[in-house]
Amino acid sequence: MSSIGRDVSIKYLGHGTFAFRSPRGKRVLIDPWIEQNPSCPDSDKQLDGIDLMLITHGHFDHLQDAVRLAKQFQPKIACIFEIGHWLEQQGVQNVSSMNKGGSQELEGIRITMVDARHSSGIITPEGDLIYAGEPAGYVLEFENGFRTYFAGDTCAFTDMKLIAELHQPELCFLPIGDHYTMGPREAALACRLLGASKVIPMHYATFPILTGRPEELAELTKDLGTEVIPLQPGQEIN
Repeated sequence: MSSIGRDVSIKYLGHGTFAFRSPRGKRVLIDPWIEQNPSCPDSDKQLDGIDLMLITHGHFDHLQDAVRLAKQFQPKIACIFEIGHWLEQQGVQNVSSMNKGGSQELEGIRITMVDARHSSGIITPEGDLIYAGEPAGYVLEFENGFRTYFAGDTCAFTDMKLIAELHQPELCFLPIGDHYTMGPREAALACRLLGASKVIPMHYATFPILTGRPEELAELTKDLGTEVIPLQPGQEIN
C-alpha cells in the first residue's frame, strides 16, 4: 500500500464515494452512494459501521444511501442546512447541519464546509424535485493534523486559492469526469489554484458520458510536480 494519508486509511468505493478511517479509528463516509453504485464492488457494499457521514449535495449519486445507512449505524452527519432538514423529516437522527465557511468538530475530526459550484436537488420517489440547498465541499482535519480537501462536484473557481491559503490541504480529491463536473483541463487549473501536491481523482468512468481520465490530469499537471493518485474501486491506501 502507498503511504499518503499520514495514518489515515482511504478506501475508494467508486464514483464519488470514499470511506476513511482516522488515526483514532473513526470511520468516515463521504457521499453515500453504494447499493446501486455500478462501480462499487459487491464485496464493499456491506459496511461494518460509520461514525461520521458527510454529504456534499443532494444528487442521487451522492445521497441515495444516506437515510438507510444513517438509520442502520446512527453516525453523526454533517451537511448543509436544507439537506439536514430533509434527513430529519425522514427520521434520521444525529444531524449536525452547517453552512459554508463554518467549522465544527465531530468525532474528533474538524470539518469546514467550503464552496462548490454545481447544483443540488433531491428527487423523491414520486419524481418531484426538492431544493437541497447549495452544493459544498469539505476540508477535513484529522486528529493528527492531516488535512484533506474534498471538492465534491464542482467546476474550477478562483476561490480555491482561498481554500489553499486558509487550510493548506495536503491531499485533494477532485472530480475529473467532465460533462457534470470539471474535466481534466479544469481540474489541472484547480490544482494550480490549490497548489495541490497530491490529488485523488474522482467522479469519472462510472458512466460513458464521464470521459475524463487520470492520465490526462497527470499530463496537464506534470510541470507542477503534482502526484495524481488514481484508485480503483475497492482499493484502499494507508
